[in-house]
Order: sequence, then C-alpha cells, then structure tokens
Amino acid sequence: METTKSTSYKLVSRIKDSRFDVDRLHDYCLLLQIGLRDIQICVTDTRDDSCLLVEDFLLLEIKTVNSRLQALNALFENHHLLTAGFWDSVKLSLKSHKFSLVPSSHFIPDSISEYLKLNCVVNPNVEGEYYYQHKSSNVVNAFAADKRLINWVKSLYPSKDIIIMHQGSALIEAVLRQKVQGEGKGVFCILDRNVLHVFVSHNNQLHYYNQFSIKSSQEMLKYVMLVFKEFGLDQRTQPVVFWGSLSEKGEALQLLRKYIRNITLGNKPSFLKFNYMFDEIPDHHLIDLFSMHLCD
Repeated sequence: METTKSTSYKLVSRIKDSRFDVDRLHDYCLLLQIGLRDIQICVTDTRDDSCLLVEDFLLLEIKTVNSRLQALNALFENHHLLTAGFWDSVKLSLKSHKFSLVPSSHFIPDSISEYLKLNCVVNPNVEGEYYYQHKSSNVVNAFAADKRLINWVKSLYPSKDIIIMHQGSALIEAVLRQKVQGEGKGVFCILDRNVLHVFVSHNNQLHYYNQFSIKSSQEMLKYVMLVFKEFGLDQRTQPVVFWGSLSEKGEALQLLRKYIRNITLGNKPSFLKFNYMFDEIPDHHLIDLFSMHLCD
C-alpha cells in the first residue's frame, strides 16, 4: 500500500494486482467514484470479473466547485493511467445528496426537476439532471450533479459511452444481492466517511433508501433507530449489515450494539474476484466502488 501527497490531492491507498497489464486496457473497465472531497478508482478485468487496481484519493483545500475540478484535473494529468482512452468501458459514480427514487412505471425523463424538488434544491447554473435506470428493481434513480465535472470526464473518453450513476445506485444493486436471514426485512448500512446510507429490503425489493450527514456515533445511532421505528423492527432480532469506514472494535459499532443485537460487518462482494494483495482492504470497505461493476 502506497501513500503520496501533492498540493491538491493525497493518495490514501493504492493496491495493484501483479497481473495488471498496461497493454491490455482494452480488456479492462475503469470505475471512477467522485465525491466532494475524494475520489476512488477501480480497474476490473471484463474477461474474468477480477479486481486489478484500487486507489483512494482525498482532494485537498476544496472550497468551490471549480477548486474540485482543478484538483481532479491535476490528479488525472499526473496519473499514468487515467488519461488513457482505450478502456473497454468507463463508469462514473457521483456522491450526492440530491437524488430521488422513482418507480420505473411512473418515470418521465423530462420531469426529473419535479422529482428532485421533493427532496432538494438544484442550481441549474451548476448542476445538471441525470438518471440511472435499475434493471433489477424497477426503480429509477434521478439525481443532480456538477455538469461541468461530468462533461469534463466525458471529454477525457470521447470514444466511450460512459455509464453515469449516483452512488446510491451501486449500493442498491449490492443490497439487492444480499441474502437476508429468515423471511423478514433486511437492513443494510454504509458509512462513507461522514455520510450514512441506510437501506431496507424485503424479498429482493427495495423498500427504503436514504442518506444522512453525521458528525458522531450518537447521530448515526439516532438515524438507524428512526428507521427501526418507522418499519417497526425488533432491536433484539433484526439483522443489520454494516459496510464502510468503521471498525469492529470502534466506538460506533460498540454504541450500536448496545441497542441493536444482531449487527455484522459485510463481506467483500462475490461478483468480483480478488487476489491475495487485496486482503489489505477490510472486507466491509469500498462496497460502493466495487458494486459499480454491477451497473450497466
């Protein structure tokens, strides 16, 4: 695992499979997940669904939309792979709290602004309207994101039809593949730095998804318990699976387990193959990045 730092970004970790071959990029899929102050990168081999490269960067001193784009531009210019144009495919996931889930049967692309009005305020001067159609759950994720950023990414790969999605869409695909104990509902939580994503599913159908900005373990407990109350879930028996930036012995899980008995940490996804070097990544980390592999 490597760590480096520049003036505008910091490489937190990098893991590369020894089988990665720069001459075979035409067989690889490039996954880019971009947040307000971070970016994760993954390369997968489309021939055997194996993970070959994972990188996690923090973007530094981000105060405006422009400064984020400048930091990303510097990162891409200095990266030995990201400006290559001959990938098999490219997928882009945006972290955003501006989204709305709409049943496929009721979705109208020209009405995205109306759906988003229910949940957030969109600045049309900066943000564009996008959507991702889920094939497995009959739902559409409509979302707003920085249109300059998306257009910039598209300009880097002009020969590719880039798949653009909201972070929640990758997570939805992951959640709906999970086996739930017994016949009841499943509760799945992902902590991505200071954002908590909560999902409730039943019979492979999504019943609930929301995300919450949190500053403490107490706030995380509060939001999870609100979902328990809304669905009438039993704190003694209801299974909850957690992924993300928390640890088995950390304060957050210790607090949660005082109120919810059946909490486990999630596993690495079975739909990707990982060589031994990826054992450095805890099994419950980066489920959102890896699950982009499922989105076509």
